[in-house]
Amino acid sequence: MSFAENNGLRYFQFDSLQTRHAVFTRRGGVSPEPWGSLNVGGTVGDDLSRVRQNRQLSFRALDRAPESIFDVWQVHSADVVCARAPRLEGEPVRQADVILTDKPEVSLFMRFADCAPILAHDPRKGVVGVAHAGWMGTLRDVAGSMVNAMITNYNSNPADIVACIGPSIGPDHYEIGADVILQVMQKFGDDSEKALRSVNGKIHFDLWKTNRILLEQAGVQNIEVAGICTACHTDDWFSHRAEKGRTGRFGALITL
Repeated sequence: MSFAENNGLRYFQFDSLQTRHAVFTRRGGVSPEPWGSLNVGGTVGDDLSRVRQNRQLSFRALDRAPESIFDVWQVHSADVVCARAPRLEGEPVRQADVILTDKPEVSLFMRFADCAPILAHDPRKGVVGVAHAGWMGTLRDVAGSMVNAMITNYNSNPADIVACIGPSIGPDHYEIGADVILQVMQKFGDDSEKALRSVNGKIHFDLWKTNRILLEQAGVQNIEVAGICTACHTDDWFSHRAEKGRTGRFGALITL
């Protein structure tokens, strides 16, 4: 795991993902505070012309055409879209929280501000994917949905899949309420002790460990976890919780 820079943009890459990818930090864009500066979220109050420019900067940092984008309207689901071509400008945006493709001309792109990016690559079948996993998506097993869709649509073997859990809010900052605690216990049973931890008398949720468990249950063996808390490092990352909702969204991009 390491950081790289290109034209002022700072981004994170995984050692185990042998395909073009990046989880972009908030650095190197054109947006003012509170979205400073590489905000790629179009629904947080930033001017859309700046958001568009930030997305273009992100794509060009990886030498990808901005027109190669396929993105979705993220709704904390476990729904999957298989992209067979870039999403044309003006084309309706589909609701989903997993995108997969086996097309080299497609660049998958999602936005985050505490939820966990899960990037996946099957080098044998030539498939990449990205998922958006907050507490709600995690409890709906968005990670397992991604793996199962790779099996169903591309004949992937889970043992061949490399999955990486990116920077997101860490268990030290992710306090949850009684309703979510109950849902975690109902979902995971005895494994709830791995998903939950006590911090100063409060119950916190561990997105990293929980999504790792779900990936393992789906048969994935090669898993890399960034272990970077967005709430701890707001110099690099947008954090909805740490910044009390007045913040932007950072991007994750993966392509063959």
